[in-house]
Amino acid sequence: MNNPLINPGLGTFVWMLVSFGILAFILIKFGWPMILKSLKSREEAIADSLNEAAKAREEMKHLVAHNEELLRQAKMERDEMLRDARMASDQIVEEARAKASAEADRIVEAARENINYEKLKAMTELKNQIANLSIEIAEKLIRAELEDKAKADALIQKELELAKLN
Repeated sequence: MNNPLINPGLGTFVWMLVSFGILAFILIKFGWPMILKSLKSREEAIADSLNEAAKAREEMKHLVAHNEELLRQAKMERDEMLRDARMASDQIVEEARAKASAEADRIVEAARENINYEKLKAMTELKNQIANLSIEIAEKLIRAELEDKAKADALIQKELELAKLN
């Protein structure tokens, strides 16, 4: 039971302490600033992503307002076409009404399609950003869970048991 790894001598203990001190100094001097820099850049990236989402939301509001204005203008154009058609003869009246109605429906449908397209585009972008944030959060949670050796071993054992059952 005279193993130097279990019961180190005073000289071995001093050298281990000096080696640990040098390692701690190197990590504090060079490793810690890099870790802090990485965390800072991560924080900035998240803040930028949130700002982009806010900008996208504002842009979507402007697009909706613009689309409503287009819809209002389309309705005004349709009404004007209908007034002009009433002044013409009966045959011209019927043809003008059909054309105006078809044109208005096309404009309204185009506006609706444009609104739906922009809404789907914004929702897709928002979903992608939410998915990215969810993945990042899950990654951080898993890292935090696996930092504790006992929890990591328990998780591995649990997964192995599940794998054996299947």
